[in-house]
Amino acid sequence: MSRIDINRLHVRYGPYEVLSDITFTVSRGDFLAVVGPNGSGKTTLIKTVIGLLKPASGTITFGGKTFSESGLQVGYLPQKSSYADPRFPASVREVVASGLMVQRSNPKRLSAEDFQSVQSVLSMLQIDHLAGKRVGKLSGGQQQRVHLARAMVGKPTLLVLDEPTGALDPQTRECFYTTLMELNRTHRVTIIIVTHDSHSIGQYAKKILFLDRQMLFYGTMQEFHDGPNSQHYFNHSHTEGGRPC
Repeated sequence: MSRIDINRLHVRYGPYEVLSDITFTVSRGDFLAVVGPNGSGKTTLIKTVIGLLKPASGTITFGGKTFSESGLQVGYLPQKSSYADPRFPASVREVVASGLMVQRSNPKRLSAEDFQSVQSVLSMLQIDHLAGKRVGKLSGGQQQRVHLARAMVGKPTLLVLDEPTGALDPQTRECFYTTLMELNRTHRVTIIIVTHDSHSIGQYAKKILFLDRQMLFYGTMQEFHDGPNSQHYFNHSHTEGGRPC
């Protein structure tokens, strides 16, 4: 993946400016955490980066091209999912396979190679034993791995996640972050994650963007820790111990 350049980005909802003058770069292989208070524009930012919202002004380029021109493969995990409903009838295998279907024009058929890709990503995330289970019956941590598998099955070069750990207990959350770190390090997947969990994510992300409608900080985790305002930005809740992943 070529780098992503965001330059002088402004986003408005009607007359209200939600993001003002945002400029930063995401390099290939980055693991970027976007943090900030409620209403700071975090979700708006990532939706604009991947083309779901249009900016009022400014530019977003992918190796010098627009999003549509770049041909970039993006895996997107939104903040909420209907799969959490215990009545949702689809199996884990079907939910993950749907991540391939949305990329297809008609006819939307899955080949033997597609099913092999589904099996491969289930194995990589250690949920292959759940393939035939109804996703609505799974635990929160298992469901999040299914959602991640759906986002990953198309072999994206960019993975964008919006508050993926909000409903997870501390141990499951740490296991989920560890999985993301392995994807980033081993498979060179570029990751952008929106999170309120600025304390824990600091152990995994390479860079951090602190946002409150404007960009308050962008840099490496070490630079963030060493900065004069890091104690103000970070929550001080300790990470609870637990079983190994």
